[in-house]
Amino acid sequence: MNDRIIRIELVPARIKLKKPFVISLGRVDYADNVFVRMETSSGLSGFGECCPFRPVNGESQETALVVGKYLSEALKGQDPLDIGTCTKRMDSSIYGNFSIKSAFDMALYDIAARAAGLPLHAYLGSHMNRPLLTDYTVSIGESRQMARDAAELVQEGYRAIKVKVGRRKEEDLECIRLIREAIGTDIPVRLDANQGWNVSTAIAILSEMEGMNIEFCEEPIPRWDFMNLGRVRKASPVPIMADETCSDDHDLERLLELQACDYVNIKLGKSGGLYKAGKMLKLAEQAGMKVQIGGFVESRLGFTASAHLALSSACVQWCDFDTPLMLEEDPCEGGIRYLPGGEVVIPEKPGLGASLRLPA
Repeated sequence: MNDRIIRIELVPARIKLKKPFVISLGRVDYADNVFVRMETSSGLSGFGECCPFRPVNGESQETALVVGKYLSEALKGQDPLDIGTCTKRMDSSIYGNFSIKSAFDMALYDIAARAAGLPLHAYLGSHMNRPLLTDYTVSIGESRQMARDAAELVQEGYRAIKVKVGRRKEEDLECIRLIREAIGTDIPVRLDANQGWNVSTAIAILSEMEGMNIEFCEEPIPRWDFMNLGRVRKASPVPIMADETCSDDHDLERLLELQACDYVNIKLGKSGGLYKAGKMLKLAEQAGMKVQIGGFVESRLGFTASAHLALSSACVQWCDFDTPLMLEEDPCEGGIRYLPGGEVVIPEKPGLGASLRLPA
């Protein structure tokens, strides 16, 4: 008889950030995350994590715990290695709720890779483990303080800086000018407006950033206005990356058809997990599109899964794995390691190579 899922545990966790993280959608002081521990009849365990973020995926820790009960009922007694069927059962049990679904999906892949005796990246098709490189994000604040923060990150050795924007034109332009004065022009700067501008403002701001070594701008306009994203792309000297506009493979198909963006940011908490993220990577490969793998405010456990995913496709050009470094506590055993300058080392143990640090 095939292995079966016999037990699923949901563990809520509230983890304080070292300092507030501010974006155009609001301020974050705590990561209110949910961990999943899944056990099978053969004795295998799998771990997953999500960070529900109400302004983006419409979920909270409270809703994730409720929906997690529905998903547990749908998966108990199922074959954990048949991830396609498990995904269909989760989607049939409730629409959306991609954040909490991603934690269940992560645990399923952890079990499947452990059963195969492979590190997750190898199970996903990667032929070589290598260090990845993450940027580090400067959150919204007073412009001169943002410039000081960027300069400190460069002194620490980070080779790419991400800057949160999405305010008034004058504020954002001043901020980027001050950051460039503080760090010079060699270090790439990546912008993330988190839907903060309208179409005309986005075009005006990005047009003034030509020649400032801006690598790309994420989600410049509201997600509902995706039909105009291509208009911004055509007018902008800065490449456009879709983020909130693009959750799963269906969204990416639509954006590719519309020629709406240059790049896409894939996050497990938006796609519903590795199963659908893998479909997105295949679409990107077929289109010759470069991809960033990012996340929300997950711990090292969640970002370990993202790091394994990043190794699975040559189209992954960028990694945005900095938020575990912003947390006061680390609930993860094993998992990715951070080296100076933003290098990220992926574990070679079977499965995810990371687990939740449970009380003795």
